[in-house]
Amino acid sequence: MKARHTKIAVTLSTAVLMAGALAACGGGTSGSSAGGEASGAGGKEVTITLLTDNTQDTVNMAKGVIEAFEKKYPNIHVEHETRPGGGEGDNLVKTRLATGDMTDVFWYNAGSLMQSLSPEQNMVDLTNEPFQQNVVDTFKPTVTYNGKVYAGPIGYTMGGGWFYNKKVYANLGLSVPKTWDELMANNEKIKAANITPVIGSYKDDWTSQLIVVADYYNVQAQKPSFADDYTANKAKYATEPAALRSFEKLEEIAKKGYMNKDFLATTYDAGLKMLAEGKGAHYPMLTFAVPVLEQNFPDKLNDIGFFAQPGDSADKNGLTVWVSTGAYVYKKSEHVEEAKKFVEFTSSTEGVEAMMKASNPSGPLLVKGAKLPDNVTNVVKEMLPYFEANKTAPALEFLSPIKGPTLPQITVEVGAGFKSAKDGAALYDKDVEKQAKQLGLQGW
Repeated sequence: MKARHTKIAVTLSTAVLMAGALAACGGGTSGSSAGGEASGAGGKEVTITLLTDNTQDTVNMAKGVIEAFEKKYPNIHVEHETRPGGGEGDNLVKTRLATGDMTDVFWYNAGSLMQSLSPEQNMVDLTNEPFQQNVVDTFKPTVTYNGKVYAGPIGYTMGGGWFYNKKVYANLGLSVPKTWDELMANNEKIKAANITPVIGSYKDDWTSQLIVVADYYNVQAQKPSFADDYTANKAKYATEPAALRSFEKLEEIAKKGYMNKDFLATTYDAGLKMLAEGKGAHYPMLTFAVPVLEQNFPDKLNDIGFFAQPGDSADKNGLTVWVSTGAYVYKKSEHVEEAKKFVEFTSSTEGVEAMMKASNPSGPLLVKGAKLPDNVTNVVKEMLPYFEANKTAPALEFLSPIKGPTLPQITVEVGAGFKSAKDGAALYDKDVEKQAKQLGLQGW
């Protein structure tokens, strides 16, 4: 497994260098289901549907891509629908697939969450589509099930770590931490200055997971076999010290009162506002937040930086990486060929350029030949050195097919101080066990 991790990290680093340096009514609503002619300039008009999450950045990307796609294929119209994020959105996607009410194309997670959607039953096999030649190899295993590739990439490779306000750091004479103890020491100084050290936005429960899931690089650094052992039911979060440490870090934030008092009622958008305005110094988050910050706070963007979640040793400091969202074609779509054309477009340099016009990239690209612009933000610039130094590891959800669906609810309880780290980890182990049995994994 260690070799496997290294290979993925090297590929991600190579992708950066190549790039210049990471649920609405189903089926179509009208027209022909034939591919070729319906998609060309002289074909019949067809409407396909697209489902994405409702985050501002995703909506912007979808609008930009749809506009460019419809210019290229004027006879294919794309209707865009949105769904919530987090557990609510996951349940909605599963319900719509189960009831046969899915859109022609849907954007959804890669990795373990994708595997939980029964890909062979619900998604079109895209393994042999010509556009796959354009896709960086790093992405493909994350959307592969039983040897078949089910998606093209949407968006950018992301880092999971800590946004920080550079003005706050400068005013207080702080340095970017390389260890967890250094980060906690910074938090103490920030708290003493009457600034919120750590922004909590648990109204959007998915944001509560970041401290736990972004810690995976540190777990792997201490326990290289954890992903394989975890999948085979030979390792648990509650009993493996390196993994339990992830929950302990979340618990420590709660015990020391580092978050804003209204963290249970604060939303993701409000959290970004606190960060931009310097009312909060740190925000554990994925780098996909960059375009939202740029759109809503363009005059504050240079004040925001990024660092990987520190471990307990400065010598082993590295970044946990999320591969981009996948674009899937619904297997029961009435317009499969047109839907494939849309996924083909989003997997091309032309499609990526349309995305970047609508939403500046938040990390390395996953389409060959696509290049990052020279004016990427501080956050992206401060993330790239981890890739270039080969100090990255994919998030656990890309190395193991199991991710318990109630993790956001559990991390809310631990982060709010309602549950201990040990109890939260044990509860998550039980949650994972249910999913592993549903997937029929050996050892469970």
